[in-house]
Amino acid sequence: MKLFMRILMVLSLGMVIFNVTQVNWEDPLSVKSSIAVIGIMAALCAFLLILLLMISKKISKKIKR
Repeated sequence: MKLFMRILMVLSLGMVIFNVTQVNWEDPLSVKSSIAVIGIMAALCAFLLILLLMISKKISKKIKR
């Protein structure tokens, strides 16, 4: 499970990097760029949720001891 979560974190960071390359920084509110910005935000949310899940699992393990 730990390996799976780390793989998902790497994939979400990869999606962020890919979407950053797709943004037209001169006009970030155009149609194609707005889709890339939404993709960046979604991938960052996924990364933070997985990170939060990993932290909560660590806390629950310490409480059980």
